[in-house]
Amino acid sequence: QVQLVESGGGLVQAGGSLRLSCAASGRTFIRYSMGWFRQAPGKEREFVAAIRWSDVSTYYADSVKGRFTISRDNAKNTVYLQMNSLKPEDTAVYYCAASPPATPWSGTYNVEEGYDYWGQGTQVTVSS
Repeated sequence: QVQLVESGGGLVQAGGSLRLSCAASGRTFIRYSMGWFRQAPGKEREFVAAIRWSDVSTYYADSVKGRFTISRDNAKNTVYLQMNSLKPEDTAVYYCAASPPATPWSGTYNVEEGYDYWGQGTQVTVSS
């Protein structure tokens, strides 16, 4: 069982930066791949970024590539999402999620079905 708690959301002007954190419980955090998703009002939840547990490779949605960076600190059981050059269209509730090591990576890292555990979400609002 893994419990996830996000923090770091808030209100920021366009062009600004925020860093989201996701603290995970459990001693096996190092073996979980982690992802960030977001859901804007009236839209479906969408993939943002992921980091694989085995080789720490990272993956991004095209809409955030070059602006967002996902990272993890296994000693602190925490995954981060550094968001730079924020745009109003980045406004959403951001969720972190954990994918167990047995889940095949290819084809699942960017879909909700690839993750078993979810946080409660943190609101990010970007004003124009």
